Amino acid sequence: MTADSYADNQAYVRMEGICKAFGVVQANQNVKLEVCQGEIHAILGENGSGKSTLMNMLTGIYTPDAGQIWVGGQNVHFASPQDAIDHGIGMVHQHFKLVDVLTVKENIIAGSSTSFILKSKNISREIRETCSRFGLDVGLDLDKKIYQLSVGEKQRVEIIKMLFRGAKVLILDEPTAVLTPQETTELFTILKRMRQQNCAIIIITHKLHEVMEISDRVTILRRGEYIATVNTASTNAQALTEMMVGRAINMDIQRRPARLSAEPVMEIKGLRALGQHGVESLKGIDFTIYGGEILGVAGIAGSGQKEICEIIAGLAKASSGSVIFQGEEILGLSPIDILRKGISMSFVPEDRLGMGLVAGMDIISNVMLRSFQKKKGLFLDRAFGKKKAEDIVERFEVSTPSVRHVLKKLSGGNIQKVLLGREVDLEPALLITAYPVRGLDIGASYHVYHVLNQQKEAGVAVLFIGEDLDVLLQICDRLMVIHDGQVMGILDPGKVTKEDVGLLMLGHKAEASATVDADHEEVPAV
Repeated sequence: MTADSYADNQAYVRMEGICKAFGVVQANQNVKLEVCQGEIHAILGENGSGKSTLMNMLTGIYTPDAGQIWVGGQNVHFASPQDAIDHGIGMVHQHFKLVDVLTVKENIIAGSSTSFILKSKNISREIRETCSRFGLDVGLDLDKKIYQLSVGEKQRVEIIKMLFRGAKVLILDEPTAVLTPQETTELFTILKRMRQQNCAIIIITHKLHEVMEISDRVTILRRGEYIATVNTASTNAQALTEMMVGRAINMDIQRRPARLSAEPVMEIKGLRALGQHGVESLKGIDFTIYGGEILGVAGIAGSGQKEICEIIAGLAKASSGSVIFQGEEILGLSPIDILRKGISMSFVPEDRLGMGLVAGMDIISNVMLRSFQKKKGLFLDRAFGKKKAEDIVERFEVSTPSVRHVLKKLSGGNIQKVLLGREVDLEPALLITAYPVRGLDIGASYHVYHVLNQQKEAGVAVLFIGEDLDVLLQICDRLMVIHDGQVMGILDPGKVTKEDVGLLMLGHKAEASATVDADHEEVPAV
């Protein structure tokens, strides 16, 4: 079945006139969605466009204020997630819902009405049959504990769990966010097999190139409203972006020639650290960063990115090693002393208000939290802080009624803009940005990339920890790949592919021809 023929087929899932409000916020307003069997259907929209709310109503988490839902031609009213599962709708969330200490088989049957004790052999056979049907059984040990699996294998277990429960509609929320390119290819192969088996698949993602690669049709939402449904074959990434945002967006990320400082801004030597339960999280990290370059860091989540950031900023302790900033050892110094030396760190964890910002303070006070450390005297200059805050709001296009607005009342994306804007305003010698576009819409993300390039051109050393390999390969002068607390290679982004990076993320050492020397000879100074 071609994409052009979907309009002529009866939709298996149909949502009409869907409305949902949370207080004064209208999350969905008269939204519609039609998904056919044997189709991979992408849902696109900026943060706050209503994608998650719509899917939460389809999976029984929320109840619509208005509108109707049909599944398989039947008008349904879901009062709980179990109602949705009973109608063949399953969802694989971005953060997996698995119990680490249980086996694969135990997780698959958990919550079902099947008796594991009485029908253990039959259950194993049924799981195997389900896996075989969709090509999910390759190398999967049902008796392995979840904590022994890779991220890609855990995702596969989540998919099997839904299919085992009879899902005919599978919803995946940002399914490739934590996958390597190789794991993404495997996932897409699985989804194509499911499409051949007449499943209806809905993907929520922000990666436009993946939408173009895997989907048959795309539904676009903007500010809680339905914009359009288009055949993927008859559109392109630029057109989809303009429908999402409502205006033209320049999607080019230019990597200008690096203008390197004569001496390194920072040198990391033999850095080791202990993580949870005394397990070593960093295992002898070595790298150097110069002024006037963007050094990217790629790796599977939990490979040591967080520990590197926190140790450099003085927020965590290293067990051994050295951190030399502008020729001086700073390992063991307090965060305030490190700040005064010119290191600015913009670290955006999942809990955006858990590090560096105070939810109950206004924007002015949050901006002054860092800048006042460099001031002398007992009194803070609120007028100076207000001017700084207004400048950040204007430069980073923060959507807020005023700079006196309480931070926790802003959206997650706007909170991130305040955080990054404050760090850049400190005019640091080294700027560490960990996931700076997480939670931002497309327009704001490209603005951040522009800011990072500006910092590089101003001679700042930028350490950019990211999760989108396409962006890392486009914007970075060098790319360091880490796995399990070790540096697998430092690469020239112009000479490698995503697949090359993916192999390193999985633990394969880089070939010498793909690496950039530590003395930076292969990145020419201008």
